[in-house]
Amino acid sequence: MTGGPPARRPRLVATDLDGTLVRSDGTVSDYTARVLAEVEARGVPVVFVTGRPLRWAEDVFEHVGEHGLAIVSNGALVWDVARGRVHLERPIPPGLALEVCRELREAVPGTAYAVEDLDGIGLEPHFMERYPMPPGSRRAPVEDLLARPPLKLLVRHEELGPQDFWDRAEEVNAGRLTFTWSSSTTLLEVSGPGVTKASTLELLARDLGVGAEDVIAFGDMPNDLPMLSWAGTAYAMADAHPTVTAAATHVAPGHDEDGVARVLAGVFDL
Repeated sequence: MTGGPPARRPRLVATDLDGTLVRSDGTVSDYTARVLAEVEARGVPVVFVTGRPLRWAEDVFEHVGEHGLAIVSNGALVWDVARGRVHLERPIPPGLALEVCRELREAVPGTAYAVEDLDGIGLEPHFMERYPMPPGSRRAPVEDLLARPPLKLLVRHEELGPQDFWDRAEEVNAGRLTFTWSSSTTLLEVSGPGVTKASTLELLARDLGVGAEDVIAFGDMPNDLPMLSWAGTAYAMADAHPTVTAAATHVAPGHDEDGVARVLAGVFDL
């Protein structure tokens, strides 16, 4: 663990899930769960801020504290866990998404798309998924999948490397949508204009009366960069992507070593 503790005790904890809070086997350790509960008991909300869609984020909702809110789909949705309903939705304008999709496929042949919304995932027939899809997942051309506003657009290429594809996609996008990635495969995650983990976390923190200087954040992949840049105290995990390590001012132990919990235990004298 590098870097000293924050100058003052944080009033909000923001943590990514995969590669950060959740271990490689997909679980949250008993130790981490206990630390999160103890931080919450001191009146400090722990907010999950994940790229996961709602259907996948639900796996860890048992660890959401009394505040009951989780930021999913890279900031496109704030979900009220306690009430089982939308707290805030920031979808992609379908017309703009379709415009970018068509231009990107023309510029980079072989590009395939999938979309996430509150009803689940829809995929183009040639989109090669890496994980089992939920039963009943739609298969259709992107024009049909974008008939309603999606929370997240997934963009995959089977031949290009992640950085090369991102660079080429961003050139086509020209800042119209928000592109990022959190996978070791060539999969881009696309949100609406200005929608990031950071911008939605800022909205939520404002509602809670908390400023950026009082937030401690944890992450490991490029989609965490805006959040780590915004938060007053930023920790990259020991096994984070190099760009994240370079951007953060502190380094926490790895996600398989309960790194988030170990840092919080020190910060809050648990």
